[in-house]
Amino acid sequence: MAVTANTNETYNVTTIREDLQEALTSITPTETLLMSTIGSKNVDNTFFEWAEVDLAATSANRAVEGDSGLANTAATNAVRKGAYCQISTKVTEVSSTANQVNGVANAQTTAKQVAYKLAELKRDMEAMLLDNVASAAGSSGNARSTAGLPAYLTTNVSRGTGGANGTTSGTGEAGFVNAAATDGTLRPITEALLKSVIKSCWENGADPSIVMCGAAQKQTISGFTGNATKFQDVDAKKLTAAVDIYISDFSTVQVVPNRHMRKRTVSSVVHTPDVLVLDPNYAEVAYLQTAKQEALAKTGLSERRLISCEYGLQVTSQKAHGIVADIQN
Repeated sequence: MAVTANTNETYNVTTIREDLQEALTSITPTETLLMSTIGSKNVDNTFFEWAEVDLAATSANRAVEGDSGLANTAATNAVRKGAYCQISTKVTEVSSTANQVNGVANAQTTAKQVAYKLAELKRDMEAMLLDNVASAAGSSGNARSTAGLPAYLTTNVSRGTGGANGTTSGTGEAGFVNAAATDGTLRPITEALLKSVIKSCWENGADPSIVMCGAAQKQTISGFTGNATKFQDVDAKKLTAAVDIYISDFSTVQVVPNRHMRKRTVSSVVHTPDVLVLDPNYAEVAYLQTAKQEALAKTGLSERRLISCEYGLQVTSQKAHGIVADIQN
C-alpha cells in the first residue's frame, strides 16, 4: 500500500503530444533568454564537434613586381572543438483519482503536470547553460555534463584579482572545456569595465548585440552616464528608468536581465557575478534528443510520465563573446 515519494495525489487522458520540443521552444521565451536568443541544431553523438577558423592577423603585404620566388603563405587551418551532451529529466506521477476529479484549473492532472514539469525543465537547462562548469564525459553511474557559456570565454574577458580562464583538453583552444574558469575577487561593475570588454570583442572581429546580466547589475548599468538610451513611453506618461539600449563606440547592445544567471555566495551574500557580452549568431543549443515525454511502467492506481532532453552547448566562436566576471551585487 506504499505510495511512491512525490506522487501528486489528487487522471484524465494526457493531452500533450509525445514530442514536446515545439512546446519547449514556445514556453515563455523571456524566461529563458539565452536559449531563446541563440540558435539550435541537431547532433548525432554524445560528444559532438565543430570547427573554428581564425584568419591571420593583417600584415604589410607588399610584393615585388615580377617576383618568381614567392614563399608559401602559412595555411589557415581550423581548430577542432567539441562538447559533451547532458541529459535533463523530470518525472511526474499522478493518481487515477487526481486525474478524474474536477480540481481548480485541473492543475492536478497528468496533462497539466507534464506542462509544468516541461517549463521547469527548460528553466533548469537555461541555468545550467549559464553556469561556469566544464564539460565531462561521465562514466557508469556518473552523469555527463556540457560546459556552460562562462567556462568557454577566454579572449574578451575582464576578471577580478585571482581570476583565471578555463582550459581545454587540446592544444590552445582545441578540444572540449575540461576546466571551468577560476573565480576572482568580487568588484563593482563599472562602465569602464563594460566598455573595455565590448572594445575587445570588436578588436577580435565580433559584433556583440546583447549584454546579459543579473538584476543588480542591470540596475547599475541603467545608471551609466555614457551613451545610454532611455525610452520614454509618451502614451502611458511614464519614463522607463532603465537602459534598454547601450550605444558603445563599437556596437549597439541591448541590455537584458536574466533571472537564471549564475549565483555565487561570498560571506553569506549571494552575488550574480557574470555580465555577458554576446553575439547570438555564434552559439547554439545542440540536441541529441529533443524534449519528449514517455510513459513509465504503471503500478497500481497512478500513472508516471518521464520528460527528458539530451543536449549540449556549442559556442561556435568564443571570440564572438565576452564576459565581465567577478561582479558583486
